[in-house]
Amino acid sequence: MLDKIEELERRSLEVESLLSDPAVMSNQVEFRKLSKEHAELAPLVEVYRQHRKLQAEIKDNQSLLAESDPEIREMAKAELEELEQRRTELEGEIRLLLLPKDPNDDKSVILEIRAGTGGDESALFSGDLFRMYSRFADANRWKVEIISASESERGGFKEVIASVEGQGVYAKLKYESGTHRVQRVPETEAQGRIHTSACTVAIMPEAEEFDIDINPADLKIDVYRSQGAGGQHVNTTDSAVRITHLPTGIVVACQEERSQIKNRSKAMKVLKSRMLDILHQEQNSRMAADRKQQVGSGDRSERIRTYNFPQGRMTDHRIGLTLYRLDSIMAGDIGEIADSLRAHYQMEALQDQSQ
Repeated sequence: MLDKIEELERRSLEVESLLSDPAVMSNQVEFRKLSKEHAELAPLVEVYRQHRKLQAEIKDNQSLLAESDPEIREMAKAELEELEQRRTELEGEIRLLLLPKDPNDDKSVILEIRAGTGGDESALFSGDLFRMYSRFADANRWKVEIISASESERGGFKEVIASVEGQGVYAKLKYESGTHRVQRVPETEAQGRIHTSACTVAIMPEAEEFDIDINPADLKIDVYRSQGAGGQHVNTTDSAVRITHLPTGIVVACQEERSQIKNRSKAMKVLKSRMLDILHQEQNSRMAADRKQQVGSGDRSERIRTYNFPQGRMTDHRIGLTLYRLDSIMAGDIGEIADSLRAHYQMEALQDQSQ
C-alpha cells in the first residue's frame, strides 16, 4: 500500500512541476486537467506525509525503550501507544483515499420522484420529498430546475423530474435512489388512522456528450400543445416535446418551457441520463453476480427508508440509522444521512478490497 502511495507522491510532484511550466500554463485544457489531477492527489499525499513523519517519531521512541532511566522508558512507552493509535487511524484514512473513485461523483444529477402506492397521500409526499431535496440543494448552493412535472389535484406531484446542478451532487445524493415509505395521518382521514404510502426516487448522474452516443435514427420526436398553467401561449403553440428512444422504449416528455428548442434540449438531457443509468445498473448487476453482493447500487425495488410522522422518526433500513428529528429532515437537513450512507458503503468497499 505504501509503495503505491510513494508512486502517487512522485506523480504529484511531477504534476506540480508541470503546472509551473509556461507551455502547460498557456494550454487551458491541459492546465485544467493537471490541476484536477493535483487536487485529487493532494489529500492522499498529505496524509501519507503525516504517516511518514509519524513513522520517524515511532522509531525515535522505540530507541528510547533501551534507555537505562526507567522514567524515560515509561514516557517513551506511553507516547508510543498514542503514536501507534494515530498510525492506525492514518492508515485507515489512506485505505479510504485509495478506494477507486466513482467517476460520476463530481457530476450534476437528474432527480426523478414518482408517487407510488397511496394515491393522493403518495403524491403529497412526493411534493414533500422534492421540497426536502430542494432545500438541501439550496444549503449546498446547487441549482434546481424542474424539467417536467405532473401535479396532483390535491397538491404534490404524481411525477416530478428536475436537474440538480453543482459540484459533487451525485456523490451526496446517489444513495437516495429507492422506495421511500411514509407513515402519517392524511388530512382527509376523519378517524385519525395512520396510512402508509410510498414514493420512488431515482438519482441519475447527468450524462455528458461523450458518455452516451445516440443515433438520431433511433429517436421518434413528437411535438404537441402544452397543457396546464402558462397562459394563452401554452394552449396555442406546439412547444411541448416527447422523445421516444425506439430500441429501449424510453419515453421522455417536457413542456415546462415555452420554447420547443428548450423543451427538446431538456428532454434529451433526461433521455441520455436514463440510458446512462441503465448502463450503470447493468454493470452493477454483473458485479453483483461476480461478488454475490451489490455495494451501493441503490436497488430501487427495495424499501430503503421510512418516515414516521406520528413518532417524528426517520429510519434508513439499509444501515439501521434512526433519527428522531423528522421536522428538520423534511426541511432539508439530510447531510448526516448522506454522510452516514457514504461511510457505510466505503467500509463495505474496504472489506471487499481486503478479501
